[in-house]
Amino acid sequence: MVTVRAIHRENDYRAAMIRIEALMNALSGPEGQVDDADDPRSIELDVLVDLVELYESKTVEIGFPTVIDAIEFNLDRLSLTRRDLVPLIGSRAKVSEVLSGKRPITMSMARALHQHLGIPADILLQDPGATLPDALPGLDWARFPLKAMVKAGWIPKVPDLADRAEEIITNLIERAGGREGALALYRKNDHRRINAKTDEYALKAWCLYVMAKAKGREPVVAYEPGAVTPEFLRKVANLSVSEYGPGRARDFLAQHGIGFEYLPHLPRTHLDGAAIKLDDGRPVIGMTLRYGRIDNFWFTLLHELSHVGLHLDGCGDDNAFVDDHTLRGIESGGGDSKESDADQWAEEALIPRDVWEASSVRENPSPNGVINLAQKLQVH
Repeated sequence: MVTVRAIHRENDYRAAMIRIEALMNALSGPEGQVDDADDPRSIELDVLVDLVELYESKTVEIGFPTVIDAIEFNLDRLSLTRRDLVPLIGSRAKVSEVLSGKRPITMSMARALHQHLGIPADILLQDPGATLPDALPGLDWARFPLKAMVKAGWIPKVPDLADRAEEIITNLIERAGGREGALALYRKNDHRRINAKTDEYALKAWCLYVMAKAKGREPVVAYEPGAVTPEFLRKVANLSVSEYGPGRARDFLAQHGIGFEYLPHLPRTHLDGAAIKLDDGRPVIGMTLRYGRIDNFWFTLLHELSHVGLHLDGCGDDNAFVDDHTLRGIESGGGDSKESDADQWAEEALIPRDVWEASSVRENPSPNGVINLAQKLQVH
């Protein structure tokens, strides 16, 4: 049973309604009845229904019309029939399900009903005083890897997943910090080490979930811009000698107000890590650990931290860097200068160039020589 939280705002309410629908679908037996009242999911469903009823009793005004009442009233007012709703809702079957209360309206349906029938937004959203948010420009909601996101547990499993895509992804965007942060993610950015085969929608979904996870954790301390320096990176690199180095690195970053999130990659993301600035200015490092190698972990961590110190702390437009490090060294023209600068900081933190050039390991890379150099540098 997942943790059930109180419903304080409209986004909480919508998320609860999605979860209720998913639970009802999961718990329905052949006769349409809940299989087991003692099932933890059944208990969660009862709690959510009570919370929804409590929220509605506080927010929905007495006499506030339902969506179905509003649709039928406006059909009569405009001398229209149910068939006239098909272009607004999607099909005759969907129209029938909406008007029978079996299907909630989606955000795209709400916009169409508001525009063409004149139904107030707060009635469509069942939230007095609410307005319909503008659609994010240039997005095809159904292109998000919804099934993969459900499988990973990032979004709830609901019927008509594609139809509910805008509502579900919009909820994720709100959890990630809001529309401004999401729009910044979709801004064209040439400073990215991205595989040509990358699915941009899968990549953005991964970034949004990293941001949502980070936003869900209270920072230990406030982040101070300028904290990430070559000396800072060197301290992180020295943690690699510990058997529990990755965990110690996470704790070290937390003590400086920097988030760290591990999140498995989605198909077609071709991703090692990312450095992202949240809406409150706090940086978060996201990593996939797709190769499970210690060298990949430490270089990726140091590279993304280098982006924080070199680029995210500045006053420019950069708010996210995503990296596929298999492209390192094969990028045309030597790659982007910002990526090269981050590479250099990470390399210096692990093996300073002057130490490398003076080391015998450079010409004779024997096992003992490598071990001695690592011990001298205090790195793995």
